[in-house]
Amino acid sequence: MSESISDHANASNGAMDITQIMAVLPHRYPLLLVDRVLELIEGERILAYKNITGNEDVFNGHFPGAPIFPGVMIIEALAQASGILGFRTTNTTADDGKLYLFAGVDKVRFKMPVVPGDQLMLASQVVAVKRHIWRFQTRATVNGKLACEATLLCAYQDRDKV
Repeated sequence: MSESISDHANASNGAMDITQIMAVLPHRYPLLLVDRVLELIEGERILAYKNITGNEDVFNGHFPGAPIFPGVMIIEALAQASGILGFRTTNTTADDGKLYLFAGVDKVRFKMPVVPGDQLMLASQVVAVKRHIWRFQTRATVNGKLACEATLLCAYQDRDKV
C-alpha cells in the first residue's frame, strides 16, 4: 500500500474529513456542525471548521432578509469540536455507547455576527478533566476575528444512562 506525504501529514496532525468525523460523533444532518478537523492533539486541543452556507434551513427563520447564524448553534459547533477531541483522547466513539453531554456553559461572549459565506473556525482546548466532567476553553473566529468564546463543561457518560 502506498502512502502519500499528505497521508503522513494528516496522520501526524490529527486532521479528519467529514467521513471520519461522522465515524466519531453521533450527530447527523442537519445538526452535524463540524465540516473538517485541521489539527487535533489528543488530550490538548483541536482546530476545526464549519462552512456557513446560505442554503442552511436555519436562515429561513433567522432572520429573513438579514441571515445570521444563531449563537446557540455556534456554541453547539464548539461543543461538537470539543466532543471530537474528547472521543479521540479516550479512543472511543458514539458507537461505543458513549456521549459527551452539556453540563454547563460559562463565560459566553458573542463578539460579531456570523453570516452565510463565512468559515467559522472552531478551536477548543482541554482545561481540566475531573472524574467524568471535561472543561474546554473554546473560541470561534471568522477571518481571524473573534466571533464567540465560551468555557464548556461536558459530561462523558454511557448513552444508556441518559
